[in-house]
Parts: sequence; structure tokens; C-alpha cells
Amino acid sequence: MAENNFPKLHNATWPGIVGKGPDSEPVIPFDTMLKMTAAAEVGGVKFDGVDLGLLDPHIGIDMTDDEIKRLADKITKHNLKIGSLVAPIWGGPAMGTKEQRKHFVEMVKKACHIGKVLRDIGARPHGVVRIDSASSPEQWDKDPANNTKLIAETFREACDVAADFNEKLAAEGEICWGGMHSWKTMVETLEAVERPNIGFQADMSHTLLYLLGYNRPQDRILPKEFDWKDRATLTEGLKTVTKALRPWTLDFHVAQNDGTVYGQGSHDKTGRHCLATDPNGKLDIAKDAGYWLRDENGKLTKAFKHICWDGCMFPNDVMMKQQTWNDILATMIKVRQQHGWHE
Repeated sequence: MAENNFPKLHNATWPGIVGKGPDSEPVIPFDTMLKMTAAAEVGGVKFDGVDLGLLDPHIGIDMTDDEIKRLADKITKHNLKIGSLVAPIWGGPAMGTKEQRKHFVEMVKKACHIGKVLRDIGARPHGVVRIDSASSPEQWDKDPANNTKLIAETFREACDVAADFNEKLAAEGEICWGGMHSWKTMVETLEAVERPNIGFQADMSHTLLYLLGYNRPQDRILPKEFDWKDRATLTEGLKTVTKALRPWTLDFHVAQNDGTVYGQGSHDKTGRHCLATDPNGKLDIAKDAGYWLRDENGKLTKAFKHICWDGCMFPNDVMMKQQTWNDILATMIKVRQQHGWHE
């Protein structure tokens, strides 16, 4: 029987930026992230591609088509494909002023243009454009009903723009984004958009915190003072969240979490990404990925053609060790062995 070759295994480049900068550690250059991704190898298996954050100083959102093609050449020379793209929408909250929301949609449009050029030249066979509400839970809480309507309206406009480029948008479920900060508010926001080309980006680290009700205690699933040794209760919690959000899931991040919130630099407190080998990690990564990659009957959904590792906010000394990326790749391989397929 042939070894599984889907989903493709991608690494994210934006951990070289997120949480870095003047108030933290230096940004890790894009070329360095690329080289370390390309150099990772476990048993002859390598990463298949990268997901890109369209973020300065790595990648400018206002690239010309020639610059986009040069970027593609740089990446494909490492035998890597391009997958999902992160649109830099944070200058314009989705529930902000008319001008701010216009800026949000414009950033999505620019990201979709880059995505289309990369698809047209064959460098990007699959992937989505990732967004969030660019708004805080505290702001959302001031008027939940109207703020959800505003976010949905902005997302609708962004979806209509994305459809012109034949792109799908995936909203990242993370406790630091208003209207997306609990599993229930996330479903409500997605349902309110009413567009076929929007879905959910599940990150195993962030979605674990949905079970704990951070920023929205009434939606907590696990009991207070939860004993992490109680695997049966944790499993039921994971099943509850994945049942609600799996039908929406278009993009998937493999990650580990130790059950705590964490922030670094200017990045708000959010799901703590832990190393794949972290002894304090609460997830059985390969097993728990299956709740997202398989339906309730255990059948593979094949809803996306690649999965990505997101390791934001690791210290630079950890990220500069090649072994870190080999360990991550080894974990990704286990996920594909258990929940992948062959084409």
C-alpha cells in the first residue's frame, strides 16, 4: 500500500514575525524561515510547502505581479509549494468605522490578487485566505448583537471580493478576536455571513482554549479546576467543539498547547503554541487532529489538501535550531500517517 501523500505538509512563515519586533525579539528573516523549512527532513520526508503571512517585513501586500512571481521563484527553488495566505487586515477592525471596514476589505482584495497570481503560475495548488475580526473581545462585548452584524457585513463584502478571484476565506478561531473568541460566537458569526466561500481556520492550540472559556466563561465546556489527566472528559470536549466547527473548517493548523494563555511582544494573549515535544502539552497531537480531519463516523473529510504547523511565539533560540523543525515535521508526518490518504 502506498504511503499517504495527502494532506500535504506545510510550515508557516509568519512565526518569524508574530510576537517579534521592537518590544520583543528581533524578527527572523523570511529567507531564514524558508531555508530551515526546506532543510527539515525525517526518514526521507520533507515539508511540501509553506503558508505565507503577507506581512512586512517578510512580504509586502503591495507587491507588483513581477515581484509576486519572483517570490514564487524563490520558494519553488526550495521544492516548496505555496498554500494559504494571511491577509494583513488589522488596520481596519471588521466592526469598526466605515473607513476601517473599507480598509479591511481592501486588504482582502490585495491578498486575493496575490493568491490568484500564484495560482495562475502554478506555485499555489491549494489554500485559502485567512482573516479574523481584527477586533477585541472587550469591544465586541459592548454590543454583541450589533457587533456580530457588523463583522458579518464586513465579511460578506470581503467574500464577494474574494469570489471575484475564485478564493475562499477562512476565519481564524482564536480567543483574542472579538466575535470569534468562543466556539459558539464563532459559529454564530459564520452563520451570519451567509456566503458559500467562507469557513473556519482551526488551530489545535487556539481551539483547545475554547474548551476553557477564556474571554467567554459562559461557553466553557471543561469543568473549572479541570484535571488534565481526565482524558475521557477532554475527549468529549474536543468532540463537542469539532462537531460544531468541523463542517465549516477549510484550513487546519497542527499545534500543541499547555492549557494556558500567552502573549509576546505586541501580540495579545492568545493560545500558547508549544513545541511538538513539550512535556506539558495537553493534546495527543496525532490522535486529536483526527477529530478535525475525520467526521463523527471516523470517515476522512478531505476538506483541505494541506495542513500547516503554526508555531507562533517560540523564542528565537528555539526557532533557529534545525532540530525544532525536524521534530515538528515528525509530528506532522504522524498526523498524515493516521489521517491522510494517497492520490
